[in-house]
Amino acid sequence: MERDDIIEYSLDAHHSEEAGKSVRKKIWQVTALLSAITAIEVVMGAFIKHGSGAWVFVKWSFIAMTVVKAAYIVSVFMHLGEEKRNLRNLILIPYFIFILYIIFIILLEGSAYGDALRTYGA
Repeated sequence: MERDDIIEYSLDAHHSEEAGKSVRKKIWQVTALLSAITAIEVVMGAFIKHGSGAWVFVKWSFIAMTVVKAAYIVSVFMHLGEEKRNLRNLILIPYFIFILYIIFIILLEGSAYGDALRTYGA
């Protein structure tokens, strides 16, 4: 018995070859950008030592690059970049505020923990 309520959408696709090339080009661009940012993070983590004076820069750049990658992934893969500007801002601005709040709390509590260890010994 064959069901007549199931629609096979793949058979109904009418895309041109130009549209397919455009989609594949976009996929390669996204892959290249995310791979480049990840490669920069790996190289920075591998060659800049923890005790060096540049480590603070490395930590903040990791945070910034991670937030950029997350926003780009949401924009491309969840199609948020195709939405109207107001809707996009309505979703992204609270997200960024929350991320900044979490970073602030982590840094504040981490420094307090470090101060307590230095003061009272461990």
